[in-house]
Amino acid sequence: MDYFIIVVTTVAGLYFHGWLYVRIKRWMDRDLALALAGKDEQKRAFMLQQLSSARQQRIKRRDLPQWLEAAAATYLAR
Repeated sequence: MDYFIIVVTTVAGLYFHGWLYVRIKRWMDRDLALALAGKDEQKRAFMLQQLSSARQQRIKRRDLPQWLEAAAATYLAR
């Protein structure tokens, strides 16, 4: 019975840490998109939409900052 408790707590702890890791990565990506948008509410909505598009296109995380910067530049060109 002791081993069962240890296994269950370990698995729950690992799951929680994995979930937290994913959430923090998403928060960082969202913060980057909003930082590139500045205080303009329309641009903030645009950048969040671009972030969603990047996720759908499966843009690698290491390429995401450049991709979002390019997206922000297209907004300025409008």
